[in-house]
Amino acid sequence: MIVVAVPVKDLENAKQRLVPVLSPAERAGLAHAMLCDVLRTLEGARVDEVWVVTRDPAVQVLAREHRCRVLEEDRNLGHTAAARHAQAEAKRAGADVFVTVPGDVPCLTASELDTLVAAVGSAPAAAFSASRSGVGTNGAALAPADLLPLRFGEPSFADHLAAARNAGVEPTVLALPGLGLDIDGADDLRALLAHTASTESARLLRAWAVGARLDGTGLRASR
Repeated sequence: MIVVAVPVKDLENAKQRLVPVLSPAERAGLAHAMLCDVLRTLEGARVDEVWVVTRDPAVQVLAREHRCRVLEEDRNLGHTAAARHAQAEAKRAGADVFVTVPGDVPCLTASELDTLVAAVGSAPAAAFSASRSGVGTNGAALAPADLLPLRFGEPSFADHLAAARNAGVEPTVLALPGLGLDIDGADDLRALLAHTASTESARLLRAWAVGARLDGTGLRASR
């Protein structure tokens, strides 16, 4: 069984680094749109189950609309805790492959996800794909699910490679540009607007004229 876990924070408090560009309602709307983009993509990937790890009721509704299993959290303890919660559940469920991606990578493609899964076809194995900065980890695939503990936040990419080698496995490193584009700051918004992928997230940004805001020619979002 191949399981993909998507940790998601509360939408209401999402994307604080975008405060200079987007209003609170816009940040929540963008986070919702990005998660929709990710879950739609995962529906087309060759995986058995998609799990959304969250405590947010709105995210839980969205997950079920996309036929995902919800792993509820009592508290928002961060991305690492959510991913490890899903890892432990995947082990209990007998998953052969555990994959985790964030909910803010709207340009992720099904073929990229399939490539990540294929890289761990013979256990024990680990594969990782970096964030656009090359410092964080946006995609992790493990076989078996508990091969090594995952820990996110920069410099997690180098740390994951080292952890895999300490576990006796030479990790596969994959350059997956869609998966690499997580949306955290203004430069990421520019990259999303310039990306060729057709996403709900980019359509929202264009509808809000965010490109003009980033160029300094549009009105700043009202708070």
